[in-house]
Amino acid sequence: MPPEKSPANRRRFLAASAAVSTAMVTARLPAFAAAAPSRQPLQLGLVTYQWGKDMPLADLLDVCERTGFGGVELRSTHAHGVEPGMSDDRRAEAKRRLADSPVKLVGLGSACEYHSPDQAVVRKNIDDTKAFVDLCAELGGSGVKVRPNALPAEVSVEKTLEQIGKSLRVVGEYAGKAGQQIRLEVHGKGTKEIPHMRRIMEVADHPQVVVCWNCNPSDLAGPGFEANFEMLAPWMGTVHIHDLRPGKIDYPWEQLFAKLKNCTAAGFTGWCLIEDGAIPADIPAAMEENRREFARLAS
Repeated sequence: MPPEKSPANRRRFLAASAAVSTAMVTARLPAFAAAAPSRQPLQLGLVTYQWGKDMPLADLLDVCERTGFGGVELRSTHAHGVEPGMSDDRRAEAKRRLADSPVKLVGLGSACEYHSPDQAVVRKNIDDTKAFVDLCAELGGSGVKVRPNALPAEVSVEKTLEQIGKSLRVVGEYAGKAGQQIRLEVHGKGTKEIPHMRRIMEVADHPQVVVCWNCNPSDLAGPGFEANFEMLAPWMGTVHIHDLRPGKIDYPWEQLFAKLKNCTAAGFTGWCLIEDGAIPADIPAAMEENRREFARLAS
């Protein structure tokens, strides 16, 4: 029989076993999830999807500043004209305006997607994403929003999810070199289902690839909101919220903000960006009302 362990030896053995167990658990987490947990303060911003789509950049920044919105995600193709193909003069002007404004450029909102069975289309979207990354870095932003958008019928679901994830890893590696995030919006028919989004993120497996939670009705499907949120919580990066005013959108805002206030994902920025399809008659007034409601929810 082996000699009986002394109390000191036993303590060393237990400590070593605990360290091995911790390492095994950590190895199964997303690459960035092993970082020391921290909480980011929640901040309010605007996506220029509808409420800001017709505003030139100067007007947009002015409205955000006046209504207490601290940041903005500039959506591609809109009136502010911030696009990878913009001229050098317009780049310089946009950079100057953003640098002079207290409103922070949270990022650029692209429509880049990687689900197509046509690999030439996928490569074009990857190249376009890299161009958005370069522009965002030049203008002082911190990330580019991309999306999954479909599950082609002629391809297996698993193959499409893997293709999206592998494409995200490619653009994530590129973004990392520029100090940028790739923010994958929970979006698209089929692809916005939370288990599919989780699979995409598992395949992507890159610290610069994070989730943009999108506040979809489908977030409440299956096991319910809390379980679905936790399924993507390790990858949380930014959040697209909707009109917070009472009676506007039926969504569990109280539960969402409770989760966000306690989110410790390494890639979480704290930015909650209003993106709503219904355009109010008085956009600045609606923004001020939302700012007050946001302050209540985030406190």
